[in-house]
Amino acid sequence: MKGLKIGGVPEHFNLPWRMAIEEGKFREKGIQLHWSDMGGGTGQMIRGLENGSLDIAVLLTEGITRAILQGLKAKIVQVYVTTPLHWGIHVPFHSNIETVDQLEGKTFAISREGSGSHLMSYVKADQENWDTNLLKFNVVGDVYGGLWALENDQAQAFLWEKYTTHPHTEQKKCRMVDEVVTPWPCFVIATRSEVYENYSEQIKVMCKIVNRKAEELKKNENAVDLISWRYNLRHGQVENWLNETNWNYSGIEYPLAFEKAISYLIKLDLLNVAESEDWRKKLF
Repeated sequence: MKGLKIGGVPEHFNLPWRMAIEEGKFREKGIQLHWSDMGGGTGQMIRGLENGSLDIAVLLTEGITRAILQGLKAKIVQVYVTTPLHWGIHVPFHSNIETVDQLEGKTFAISREGSGSHLMSYVKADQENWDTNLLKFNVVGDVYGGLWALENDQAQAFLWEKYTTHPHTEQKKCRMVDEVVTPWPCFVIATRSEVYENYSEQIKVMCKIVNRKAEELKKNENAVDLISWRYNLRHGQVENWLNETNWNYSGIEYPLAFEKAISYLIKLDLLNVAESEDWRKKLF
C-alpha cells in the first residue's frame, strides 16, 4: 500500500501514535504512516483532509462532525479518546480580568474557523447564557498566535487544552481563569472517504495497533516520567491528566457522543437541522 499521511496535535494525547510509529508497529503490518504535527489543531486538519494533504487525522469530535455534515468528504473511523477535553480559559497575564463573566462581549482568539478553540467558545458562551451572536473572534493559527494575541491586546480570551498551556501560565504569558469541559469524548480518528474506501482493512488494523499502544501507555508505571519528559510538563500535571484521560482501548462505538455533539451544534446555530439528517450514514 502507499504511505498514508496522518496528522494530529503535538500533544500528549498522541503519544501512543508516536510510540507505535517509532517502534515500527504499523510497518510490521505493512502500513506506512507519515505523521505530521498539526499545531493549528482541528481547523488545520479539516483543511488538510479537504485538500488531500492529509489522508487521516486525529481531531476533535465536534469539529470533524460539523465539517462532515457540512459536506467534507470524510468518514469517522472510531472514537480515539473516550474522556472529555479540559479547555483552559486564558486571559492576558497583566489584565484585570479575574472571572469568566468579564469576558462577555470580548474578543476570543481562535486557531481557525471550525476549530475546537472556536466551537468551545460557543459552548462556554451558551453555558454562561451570553448572546452567542455577539461573540467576536480573532483567527491566530495556533497556541503561540493565541499567546501573542493576548499579550498584544488583539484578544482578551483564548481557549486551549489546559495541560498544554500550563508551561505558558507558569512563564506568566497568560493566566487561566476557568475551564470548560467538552460534553462528549474529545478526539476521533477520521479519514478522507476515498482513503477509507481503498484501505478500510488496513485502517481497522491501524486503529487496533494504536488502541493497544494507548492501553500499554496507560498501564506503564513510567508513563508519568515519559510524558513529562517528552512534553515538558510537570509530574503533578501529568498525573492529573493521566487520571482523567482514557483512550478507546477496545475500539467500541460511541453513537450517543455524536448525537450529543450534533444537538449542541444545532442549538448553537453552528449546524442546521437539514445538515444533520441521516447523520449516521454521513459520519461513519
